[in-house]
Amino acid sequence: MHIGNSLIEKLLRQHGIKDDQLAALQSQAAADKKPLDVEAIKGNLITEEELIKLYAKEIDVPLAEFDAKSVKKEVLKTLPERMARQYRAVVYDVDKRGEKLIAMEDPDDVQARNFLQQQLGNNIRIHIATTQTLQTAIDQYSGENINAQLTRVIPTVDEEEESEEVDESSITEDSPIAQTVNLIIEYGVKAGASDIHIEPREDVVITRYRIDGVLREIDKLPRTVLGALVSRIKILANLKIDEHRAPQDGRFKVEVSSLMYALRVSTLPVVDGEKVVMRILNESTKAANFQELGFWGTALEALKHAIVQPHGMILVTGPTGSGKSTTLFSVLSMLNTPSVNISTVEDPVEYRIPGVNQTQVNPVAGMTFTNGLRALLRQDPNIIMVGEIRDGETAALGVQAALTGHLVFSTLHTNNASTTLPRLLDMGIEPFLIASTIRIVIGQRLVRRLCTNCREHFTPDDTALTHIRQSFHLTTAEASKVIHDLETQALKNGIGVSANHGADTPAADLSTTPSTIHLLWRPHDGGCNSCNHTGYKGRIGIYEVLRSTPAIQKMIVGNETSEEMQQTAIKEGMVTMQLDGLIKALRGETTIEEILRVTSEE
Repeated sequence: MHIGNSLIEKLLRQHGIKDDQLAALQSQAAADKKPLDVEAIKGNLITEEELIKLYAKEIDVPLAEFDAKSVKKEVLKTLPERMARQYRAVVYDVDKRGEKLIAMEDPDDVQARNFLQQQLGNNIRIHIATTQTLQTAIDQYSGENINAQLTRVIPTVDEEEESEEVDESSITEDSPIAQTVNLIIEYGVKAGASDIHIEPREDVVITRYRIDGVLREIDKLPRTVLGALVSRIKILANLKIDEHRAPQDGRFKVEVSSLMYALRVSTLPVVDGEKVVMRILNESTKAANFQELGFWGTALEALKHAIVQPHGMILVTGPTGSGKSTTLFSVLSMLNTPSVNISTVEDPVEYRIPGVNQTQVNPVAGMTFTNGLRALLRQDPNIIMVGEIRDGETAALGVQAALTGHLVFSTLHTNNASTTLPRLLDMGIEPFLIASTIRIVIGQRLVRRLCTNCREHFTPDDTALTHIRQSFHLTTAEASKVIHDLETQALKNGIGVSANHGADTPAADLSTTPSTIHLLWRPHDGGCNSCNHTGYKGRIGIYEVLRSTPAIQKMIVGNETSEEMQQTAIKEGMVTMQLDGLIKALRGETTIEEILRVTSEE
C-alpha cells in the first residue's frame, strides 16, 4: 500500500494522535528512512487494521472483511496464483448478481486494476484489505497439507544411514533437509502453534505442534533424517552441531507471510537421540490491551490502579505457559513513554519492546537475575521488570528496589495469588517488607477460546447443572445471584458478546438468571475451516487479582496461611480464577470443561 505522507498525517490526526507525537514520529521515520505509516504501526500508535479502515473511508473504497482461510478454492482460483501474488489481489467471493469481489492491498494501483479488468471483465467490485488478510488468502492457493509436502521432500534423504556425523552438503540452504525444516516451521506458524516439538523415537521422528495449549501430532518422519534435521536447526540457531551430550539454547528469525517470527530453540539429549523444541514468537505482535487479555470488573480496576503507582511491587504468578510474559509485555508497552526509563532483566527475552532496555540473563558470563538487578539499580530506572524471582537474594533486591522509589514487576511460579505471599516469606523476606511493598498479585491461567464462527449454545439439563454447582461450589441461592450479578458486569465490560448479537447485546441474552443457569456454550462437533475443525481458536486468560489491602497486610505480618488470605480477599471482592473462568464460559468465551481442566484441584 502506498499512501502519501500528507494523507498519512491526516489519517493519524483523525485517529487522535497529537501534533507533538506526530512530529516525533516524523523525526523517527526520517532517521530510520522508513515510511510514516510503518513507523506509526511499529510504535503501537495505530494498528494496520485501524489505518486501513481510515484510508478506506478517505478514498471511498469498502474494506474487505472476510475469513481468509474459508475462501472457496474455486472462487480463489478465478485469478491465477502467479497474478494474485504479483498484483497483491485475490477474488474472495462472488455475490448473487455474479459480481466478483476483489480484495486488494493497494486500490490506487492503476496498472493492477487495469489488469484485473482485462482478466476478469468489468463485472468486479474492488475492496481494500490488510496485508495480513491478503497474504493469508494467497497462502490458501497451496492446498497441500504438511504431510503431502514432506512426503515429496523426504524420500531424497530417506535412504541415508543415520549417523552422528552429518555430511555438510546434506544440510545446505537448498537441501531436502533445509526444505523440511522450512516446511515444519512455516506450517507451525500458519497453524498458530506456540511451540514445535521434534522428538526422536526408536523407529521414527515425531513432529508435534502445541496449538492453543494442546499438543497435536503432525507427522512422522523417517528415523534416518534425525541427525541432519537437528544439525540444520542448530546451524540456524548458531549452536554447536558436534555437541550431542549437553542441552543447548539458541535463537533465530524467519519471515512467514510478510511477518517476522523469532524462534527460541532448545535441544535436549534423550534416550533415543536429541529432542528439539522451538518456541514461536511473533515479533510483529502488537501488545494487547487489558480487555483483550481478558481483564474486567474489580480485577481490571485493581490492575489499572496499581500500575500508575510511583513505587511498589506487582507480581504475576502461574505455571510455565500460563501467559505471564504476555501480561507483562502488555503492561510495560502501556507504560512505555519517553518520560520514563524502563529496564528489564529476562531469561529469555521473549518480546522485544521498542524503547525499553532489555537485558538477557547469561549465567556463564556472570549475568544472573541477582547481578542483573543490581546493575539495573545503577541505571537510573523508573520501572524495573525482573523476568522471574527464583531465590531469596533476587526477591530481597526486588523488595529493596520497590522500597526505594521504583515500580517493580516480576513473576513467580505459584498455584494462585494467595500462595505467593507465604512463598516470599519462605524466601526469607521480612513480613513487614512484603506488606509494605506488594501492590497486587495476579494469578492466571490460559484456556482455549471457543471459535466464534461455529460455537453453539444449548440449555443444560439437571445433571449438568448439578455438576456445575458442585464443581464451582454454588450450593446456595445467594451464590446463584452473585454469578448473575458478575455476568451482568462482565457483559457491560464487553466480555463474550453473543454469537448472534452485536456489542449492544441486551441483558435478556445473559446465560443466567438470579436463580439458575439457563444457557451454556460448547464447540461445534467437527468445528469449521476457521478453527481447523477443532471448535477452538486462540486462547484467553482467566485471572484473579489479589490487592494488598490493610486486612491482607495485617494477615501477612501475622503469618496467616494462604487459605485464610484467600478467604479474606474473596470477602473483599476478589473474583477467583475459577469463578472468572465460569463467567467467561457463561459469556461464550470458553467452555466449562476447559475451566475445570486448568483449575480443578481435586
